[in-house]
Amino acid sequence: MSSVRILIVEDDADHGRSLQEAISDLGYEVEVAARGEAGIEAFRARGADVVLTDLVLPDVDGIAVMQRIRALGAAPVILMTAYASIDTSVRAIREGAYDYLQKPLDIDELQTKLERALEAARLRRQVEQLSAEVRGKWSAHGWVAESPVMREVVRQTLALADTNATVLIRGASGTGKELVARALHADGPRANGPFVAVNCAAFAESLLESELFGHEKGSFTGAVTRRAGAFERAEGGTLFLDEIGDAPPAVQVKLLRVLEDREIMRVGGQKSFRVDVRLVSATNRDLDERVASGKFRQDLLYRLAVVSIVLPPLRERREDIRPLAERFIAQAQKEHGRRIRAVEPEWFARLEAYDWPGNIRELRNTIEAAVVTAPDEVLQAERLALGGVAPAAAPGAPKGALTIPAGATFAEIEKKVLGDVLRRHEGNRSLTAAELGLSRRTIQRKIQEYDLPY
Repeated sequence: MSSVRILIVEDDADHGRSLQEAISDLGYEVEVAARGEAGIEAFRARGADVVLTDLVLPDVDGIAVMQRIRALGAAPVILMTAYASIDTSVRAIREGAYDYLQKPLDIDELQTKLERALEAARLRRQVEQLSAEVRGKWSAHGWVAESPVMREVVRQTLALADTNATVLIRGASGTGKELVARALHADGPRANGPFVAVNCAAFAESLLESELFGHEKGSFTGAVTRRAGAFERAEGGTLFLDEIGDAPPAVQVKLLRVLEDREIMRVGGQKSFRVDVRLVSATNRDLDERVASGKFRQDLLYRLAVVSIVLPPLRERREDIRPLAERFIAQAQKEHGRRIRAVEPEWFARLEAYDWPGNIRELRNTIEAAVVTAPDEVLQAERLALGGVAPAAAPGAPKGALTIPAGATFAEIEKKVLGDVLRRHEGNRSLTAAELGLSRRTIQRKIQEYDLPY
């Protein structure tokens, strides 16, 4: 029997049987209900991929049936009516119908509209599945939290996710403040709404106002159209303001007004309007110190920090370093097509003994570089570069063996590795690809990307 299920709500028994036969001939499973309430109950009990309902029924009308079925699930509803008119069809679509059919039904038209409705249902399920995967990706349930201090952060985050409280996340650079903000969104009731992030330190004052609140056409030079700001784009979801301590005074005043009134006004606008947005902010600065020096409004700090989450530096959660490292090794192997077959125990010991001033961001970058440059698919302790200090060359390594300069970016390391191997093989792409464990096409792409002379 087909896995596609069609529910028909039709009080005319002859028409219901005809529809059932026609749709069954298309290979679909069909159920017929003779009254609106019975159709609603059938959908609640057994579901359906598409619902066909007559507009005129003996108990409730088809639009009421459609509204109640849509409240129970996301199945497309097609209304059938012998009284079709422009007004009827417009009302049906406005109320949420996927489409409508006029009686007597044309079988070809019925088949076409059913197929389209089923495709719409399939795409909707895919979107819902992808949304669930995205929510799972950002959920606090997936965090590494072996240390007691991090388990407490997870507890706080999950508890606050179910609320609309304004949250201030405090922590040093690289501790994962945006991850907490995303978890507050993904694990809460606003998960299906947008998540919009704005770095307050990345914009000049005038541009930050426009980025946050939007602007009207002609409000300043270059404003050729009306533009929605971050508050509007985050409607129904979460707005994350990173580096809130760097917000200029004029923006602080406007933010305070939004938090008090839940209304915004675009730059150059004349009327304010309400917004439904949860505000989460983050800072690596001491905001109390900035308040004392007059650089940050105390009343705004009170509004932003209804609840605070403090993220510990990595050196205060050393129990998490190894499991984090193992996760980053797996990610780097997948991303760069590398294979690590062994890790020396001392390699992990050196990671756990280091203080990580750059926190998780530094740990991830260090491990990515180590995976890409690992000789013989082994992560060796003596080659581990910590704090920008170049690792020693492996025993017996040839003169000119790879060292990582202090402060080198990952792209610089990758370019150097590729250049060294290409020189050793006199530009031979195939030999270079074999040594690095990459495809010849990837080598060619990287040569072009880094403008190497081969």
